[in-house]
Amino acid sequence: MKNRFNILLAIASLALAALACQAVTGGGQDAPPTEDVNFEATSEPVEEIENTATPIPDQPEEPEPNSNSDVLFEDDFSGGRTQWGTGTDADSSVEYLDEKLNVQLFTGNYMVWTYPDDSTYENIHMEVTVVNNGTDANTAFGFFCYKQYPIDDSRYYFAITPNGEYAIAKAALALDDEILTNNGEWAKSDLIAKNAASYRIGADCANGTLTLYVDGQQVDSVSDTTYTTGGISLFVWSDEEVSTVNVSFDDFLMTELP
Repeated sequence: MKNRFNILLAIASLALAALACQAVTGGGQDAPPTEDVNFEATSEPVEEIENTATPIPDQPEEPEPNSNSDVLFEDDFSGGRTQWGTGTDADSSVEYLDEKLNVQLFTGNYMVWTYPDDSTYENIHMEVTVVNNGTDANTAFGFFCYKQYPIDDSRYYFAITPNGEYAIAKAALALDDEILTNNGEWAKSDLIAKNAASYRIGADCANGTLTLYVDGQQVDSVSDTTYTTGGISLFVWSDEEVSTVNVSFDDFLMTELP
């Protein structure tokens, strides 16, 4: 497996409400302006109908949500939700589709990421289901954590491929990405099923430790304290040759770790 993250790539960043693309060719270009579109909700009056149904006995009140819950954010990408960045162009497509967040790439060596907000988090555990819609075996997908603002080229990321490979890595502006696992190389794990229909990926970014999980099992863990807080993203990265890059994210969950 080549060090795919140590080469210059075309990169697309999905902003909060609109798609903003940025080509990286050793320097950087300003992203084209995007237009925010606000949709105003409307409603129409409904005719009142006399209630002739048998009264239902009073039901006990539901308990109030636990204010001490460790859940920071969760999303099943169901219909009507638009929190994550979406957009489609000649290189990629990120859209809500079939109650999931669908990502397709049409260009080789291309990354696209999307995030739900610009909040800063620390000491977190993330999980997401990645549905493999027949994607290329060397396509990488996973999480960013501790993405720095406003320079989001600096972050940690967790990546796996349907070919059973993985990496935990660190990116920094104007520097080659540093793979923190397997002496700086991508590794293979028998815990990552090859070409599975779906994967449940998990990641810890907490207290200087970065841990990758796949389908409930710990794959690898490393220590690094370069970044201690930051944003989160979901991403997909295509290999040099693109046949089919089509994955869908579902059931995202982020919790707070001690």
